[in-house]
Amino acid sequence: MHFVDLAKQYKTIQQEIHSAIDRVFQNGVYIGGAEVEACEREMANFLHVKHALSVNSGTDALFLALKALDIGPEDEVITTPFTFIATAEVIANIGAKPIFVDIDPRSFNIDPEKIEEKITKKTKAIMPVHLFGQAAAMGEIMKIAKQHRLFVIEDACQAIGAEYKGKKLGAIGDIGCFSFFPAKNLGTYGDGGLVVTNNAHLAEKLVLLRNHGSSEKEKYRHLILGTNSRLDAIHAAILRVKLKFLNRWNAKRIEHAKKYTKILSLVPEIILPVTLRHFNGKNFSHVFNQYTIRVKRRDALRKYLADAGIPTMVYYPLPLHLQPAFSYLKHKKGDFPESEHTVREVLSFSIYPELSLKEQRSIIQNIKKFFAK
Repeated sequence: MHFVDLAKQYKTIQQEIHSAIDRVFQNGVYIGGAEVEACEREMANFLHVKHALSVNSGTDALFLALKALDIGPEDEVITTPFTFIATAEVIANIGAKPIFVDIDPRSFNIDPEKIEEKITKKTKAIMPVHLFGQAAAMGEIMKIAKQHRLFVIEDACQAIGAEYKGKKLGAIGDIGCFSFFPAKNLGTYGDGGLVVTNNAHLAEKLVLLRNHGSSEKEKYRHLILGTNSRLDAIHAAILRVKLKFLNRWNAKRIEHAKKYTKILSLVPEIILPVTLRHFNGKNFSHVFNQYTIRVKRRDALRKYLADAGIPTMVYYPLPLHLQPAFSYLKHKKGDFPESEHTVREVLSFSIYPELSLKEQRSIIQNIKKFFAK
């Protein structure tokens, strides 16, 4: 059994993928061009934004978002310590200071009630993370940002297709960032990313930043200092195929999550993931990039499942404020107790769309057996 079996997914769309890649080879344009432009239009339509700009990774999406907002040395950006390192890494690499705010243990996302106490004269932005596919409390976050005149950069790298009160995540703040890493709900066969915004000025600046500061209309004329962060045409073609299946795949993830929750709710030792009701109608507020429980005997359960041939993952074993790379921030144990407590208990199970009923039953049965002992 695989934690994520990307080969299974490939087999379901193999012909469409081959046709899309062959189209790129036939056209002979591998950087930019019509394929990338079409991909960006389709992404913008899906996310209901005016501008969608492809880049080479989710990390670059976050980095360029900060650059586009002129955030740099002496500035502070508020974010969560319970996320993948890229979120805070880009803040530090831009020369700014990551300011951590503890999480709401129900959602695993930044706790909006703890944000205002961390705002200073140096604060320029809030960067919420829609962790594991769950919408952060964007209503409260946007209200705080408006009151204090702060930018909001949504790290939606794990949450493409999820919504908050009828709006797609990534389309609510000033800039939204997505990752197309292969294991994401929408992934390509390599690295890729996307930056979205409804602000035309920011979109123009992002176009410059991803292409060495050049406007693409005037080759070798560089208006600002940028970098090389472009999505290859082959990846764009693959994403165009996969985007058509995304809603179906997200619905399947939710179906798997409901099965886990229905049966594992009978195990009192397990704290199940909560889907907070940040939506109107039949929208997805949680698209389950991961199905993550909390359990006190996490390591023992993980070993038991591994011995039974069932893979699991721990996202993430050490909160960012305790990572050696951020030791210069002088944080210590106890600074963010909810995050520190959560990382000792979280465990994620397979939830990819092609997970078979037999495989999911095996996972559930072995979990129940562990606790029965």
